[in-house]
Amino acid sequence: MNQQQQDSYLNDWTQRQELAELMLPMIGKLYRDKGVVLRIYGRPLINCTTIDILKAHRFVKQYEPEGLSIHNTFPVLEELMKLDLSPARLDLGKLTTGFLKDGQKDETIADYLQRKLGNILDGQGELQLREPQDVVLYGFGRIGRLLARLLIERTGSGNKMRLRAIVVRKGKGHDIEKRASLLRRDSVHGPFNGTIHVLDDANAIIANGNFIQVIYADSPDTIDYTQYGIDNALVVDNTGKWRDEEGLSLHLQAKGVSKVLLTAPGKGDLPNIVYGVNQHDMKSTDRIVSAASCTTNAIVPVLKALQDEYGIEHGHVETVHSYTNDQNLIDNYHPGSRRGRSAALNMVLTETGAAKAVAKALPELKGKLTGNAIRVPTPNVSLAVLNLSLSRDTSKEELNAYLRDMALHSGLQEQIDYTASTEIVSSDLVGSRHAGVVDSASTLVNGNKCVLYVWYDNEFGYSCQVIRVMQEMVGICFPNLP
Repeated sequence: MNQQQQDSYLNDWTQRQELAELMLPMIGKLYRDKGVVLRIYGRPLINCTTIDILKAHRFVKQYEPEGLSIHNTFPVLEELMKLDLSPARLDLGKLTTGFLKDGQKDETIADYLQRKLGNILDGQGELQLREPQDVVLYGFGRIGRLLARLLIERTGSGNKMRLRAIVVRKGKGHDIEKRASLLRRDSVHGPFNGTIHVLDDANAIIANGNFIQVIYADSPDTIDYTQYGIDNALVVDNTGKWRDEEGLSLHLQAKGVSKVLLTAPGKGDLPNIVYGVNQHDMKSTDRIVSAASCTTNAIVPVLKALQDEYGIEHGHVETVHSYTNDQNLIDNYHPGSRRGRSAALNMVLTETGAAKAVAKALPELKGKLTGNAIRVPTPNVSLAVLNLSLSRDTSKEELNAYLRDMALHSGLQEQIDYTASTEIVSSDLVGSRHAGVVDSASTLVNGNKCVLYVWYDNEFGYSCQVIRVMQEMVGICFPNLP
């Protein structure tokens, strides 16, 4: 290869990088001014870098053999900027691919977008909340801080849920500074994308301009949120201390609270919601709801897809799960079996309620699944192994093609992701916003028997599912197009 050919690669990269740099302000303006979130085949572009944009284009090769060029998406984005759009989730990659493949003869990009996006043009979109919904995070642990990051990143006209306060028990020493530091730096998920500072006199944290009140309390029912200007709030309890209706009802006794969401499996008759599967079962009168567990959220969308297409006779779910704060760092007393042994040094066989919890979201699978879990010495990202007997025979190719289509075009596209990589490992999926990622290279099929491997970021991916349930609870529903 001569020097001119070698230089052509660098020149091509430079040109694509320049286009990505031009796209950044347009992506931000669409979100801030119109509440439009852009994606490329499910990969969000909000608060991304130029490299993130180029990597998102490269990712499309997983679905489209010919890939996707930024030279094609850029003019589509330029035309989107000219339209009067209502708040929505738009997939720039799919719009571009659709125009290239299915655009009618002599149809311009503008004409194509008018045809495909007619429902959200010129004020035609669904009516969203006029005023942002007040949100309170009760507890500020692993899930609480990730929910804070997700809420804070959503600034602009599309920001209809506003984090107003966190509630914690007061710690010794410089409590607020330490909590702000934990929000600012995370050993697994990296630094906070923005700026954070503390107002000691006001007991508050300012994160990307968001004023977040820090409230100290030992019991939910003792708080008067209205004195902080908070009213009709959605309280997200991520402590796990109360998991039934009686305990969680304590939040409703506080002034300024309208609804409660639990970020753990709910007990008794509490609705356990896996977004994408049974969120429509929620009633407007439901004041206390559970977002189920991270594992339940990871496996239920895949199980629903399989049940709908193939039927499931019975099966076993084995969870290979990263260690959690419930375990001991080194050997020490623990009331649970085996969990007293060092989480950082051992694989720990333990129980999981995820298999039984599936029935709360998919009643047709009640009694058909068993489950167990192995806690392993990794800090985040887990793996569910689904060993299933289907109602009819299939093949690896057919099953993978179906799941790939579900990840790309179905109503479960936010929940199910798909990878064909033979090199992917758990750390590669830190920060995944999907409930679960099907590892298609590892799929096993023999007649009606199949084994599926589903990765999931048990912290961040689950938190994204929680955010979706929160939106449903407060009446926010953004259309996903195309």
